[in-house]
Amino acid sequence: MRTQLISKARRVVVKVGSNVLSDRTGHLSERVIGDLARQVAAARGGGRETVLVTSGAISAGVAQLGLASRPKLLPQLQAAAAVGQSRLMQLYAAAFRREGLEVGQILLTAEDLKARTRHLNARNTIIALLEKGVVPIINENDTVSTDEIKFGDNDTLSALVANLVAADLLVILTDTRGLMTEDPRKGKGELIREVERMTPGIETLARGAGSARGTGGMASKLRAVKMVVSSGEAAVIADGREREILCRILRGEDVGTFFHPAGAKMDGRKRWIAWFVKPRGTLIVDDGAAAALLRKGTSLLPSGIRDVLGEFRDGDTVRVTAADGREIARGLSNYSAADLRVIRGRKTGEIAGLLGHKDYDEAVHRDNLVLMGGRETGGG
Repeated sequence: MRTQLISKARRVVVKVGSNVLSDRTGHLSERVIGDLARQVAAARGGGRETVLVTSGAISAGVAQLGLASRPKLLPQLQAAAAVGQSRLMQLYAAAFRREGLEVGQILLTAEDLKARTRHLNARNTIIALLEKGVVPIINENDTVSTDEIKFGDNDTLSALVANLVAADLLVILTDTRGLMTEDPRKGKGELIREVERMTPGIETLARGAGSARGTGGMASKLRAVKMVVSSGEAAVIADGREREILCRILRGEDVGTFFHPAGAKMDGRKRWIAWFVKPRGTLIVDDGAAAALLRKGTSLLPSGIRDVLGEFRDGDTVRVTAADGREIARGLSNYSAADLRVIRGRKTGEIAGLLGHKDYDEAVHRDNLVLMGGRETGGG
């Protein structure tokens, strides 16, 4: 199954971490970047469109500025990013040019992907680059994106990019062999070669902090993988320091950890609802409504809503959770929080009498509803 799924992947997003790109002194390794460019070129030659999501700007800036360690103050981090990003792109451009390929730099912030129009513009730009045979190289805009530097990571960015362009495969290249049964830093544990379904047990294997140079540990990588497989795509986490690792992955070799798609592919609009727009509130539903959503894919009616949390307007994204706190869906609400508090638990025929108007029968229509696999409620 792994080989078959990978062989069909025509569009691939590759994320490479700071620890893979840097040598022991913390400087960007021209050899590693050259090897990566050669492998991406080979993938292009094999008919695969490849998008590269790269870390390394802050790490490169730290080295360029002669700093002993990664700064903690935000202005210093942003200054390092400003210096390092230009150095990073210089090395990428030179490496890919040796392979006969041009690169295009795209710096993104979360806001660029939340607004629907900007979201589509970003997607169209990346697709246009791919159609022209250019390798898009994407990074977080660290000089202005304060959330990323403070508590974000490029693992999440890579998953968002994979969803943005509907990639068939996400490859995360890091400094461990993949997902291990125990913390690899303790010298123990075995590689988990395939994950057919993301479970709480799998997610508990990702304990531990981020790396010294980057911001993302295994927990952030699993969150990224979950976003991709939930959208119907496959993912691999592997050691980017291994020789020919990307070529071996794309040949279907048994390296790293392979994550199977969780179901059918989502369409682009539902991906946007699920992953790109922060929910403004929460609708807690009764057991009957939860079962109808999960088993039949129905719309959510006001009669099934037990409680309304938060303040939001009609058209905003909301979470839909079961009584036990499991997030079962996200969707666009047809009514404001204030209106839903009035009509929750009531029948459709009562809406007009309670509100003085009835714009919709449904609180959330199934066309604007995305099932989230019953995962626990978490961050936006």
